[in-house]
Amino acid sequence: MARTSSIILSVALAAAACGSNASTSPTSPSTASATLNIVLKDSPFTDAKALLVTFSTVSAHLTGGDFRTLPFVSNASRRTCDLKKLQSAQDVLGTGPLQTGHYTEIRLVVASAAIYFDNASTGSPCASTIAAPSGRSATVDVPSGELRLNREFDVTSTAATTILLDFDGDQSVKQTGNAGYTMTPVITVVSVQ
Repeated sequence: MARTSSIILSVALAAAACGSNASTSPTSPSTASATLNIVLKDSPFTDAKALLVTFSTVSAHLTGGDFRTLPFVSNASRRTCDLKKLQSAQDVLGTGPLQTGHYTEIRLVVASAAIYFDNASTGSPCASTIAAPSGRSATVDVPSGELRLNREFDVTSTAATTILLDFDGDQSVKQTGNAGYTMTPVITVVSVQ
């Protein structure tokens, strides 16, 4: 799989909340908005039948401003993705209007993660909620809770901007000595269009 850049992400705890856009900075050059789409796919953790990751916030940092929250699909307050189902597919994580301008990073806040060994999940790869499959499972600890992708991009009023992210499950999820699991997400920015 072609990868344009690989970023190992780890950052301090996040306290961001989803649901409203951050206020516009008084020094912001423009208040016009355009569409930004964050799309997710996966190179999954091979030891699992399902790997459910629930995101509570997707945001982007505007140069000279602050982080701007991007709505989840259907304006849901959270978005859960079964990364195993994104192995041969992709799904939209967040989409919506964002102020035009130059952005320097994307921030994803993970609310929870769990791995399922016996059965796959049902339904679509991403939804506001996904029912937990039956069988053996384990909670996956995400020490930082916040993932940052340092990738610059522009949002313009002439066309929607789409960023494709590849979440590498095999590199991200590791078994710990106490039969638990931890996730230090490895995400590749595949493309910005």
